[in-house]
Amino acid sequence: MTDVRTAQVYQVLIKATPEQIWDAITRPEFTSRYFHGARVETTGEAGTPMRYYAPDGETLWGDETILESDPPHKLVVPWRSLYDDKLAAEPPSRVTWLIEEQEGGVCLLTATHDHLENSPLTAGSVSGIGWLTVINGLKTLLETGEPLFAETVTA
Repeated sequence: MTDVRTAQVYQVLIKATPEQIWDAITRPEFTSRYFHGARVETTGEAGTPMRYYAPDGETLWGDETILESDPPHKLVVPWRSLYDDKLAAEPPSRVTWLIEEQEGGVCLLTATHDHLENSPLTAGSVSGIGWLTVINGLKTLLETGEPLFAETVTA
């Protein structure tokens, strides 16, 4: 069993192509509809920024540099929650998005949030419903074209 304080793994099957899932992770018109209203700004390339802006479009919720990128299969980025001073003060953790094509037009999306050993507040903040809201919101949006929640969920 994985210790939620050090690593959290979430998986979901999505009826979508790897490219559609990649776009949903790296394009603001998608993230704003499932990622607590956050608009991502990134090219998705290793060594470039990946920024998340609050629904107001100005407040920075996340600002990291992509560690690894293999479109449309893998994206690895550090994680710091800038929307909260206590969370922002913790060392960065890491999020890995892995997209694996399966039979029948389905992909397995695995989101792993690890390197949480020295970031207990972040680990608690993102565990359970935090990442489940994001992952299931992404799935619902891609499969139905509609957000999981009628109104934007905020962090």
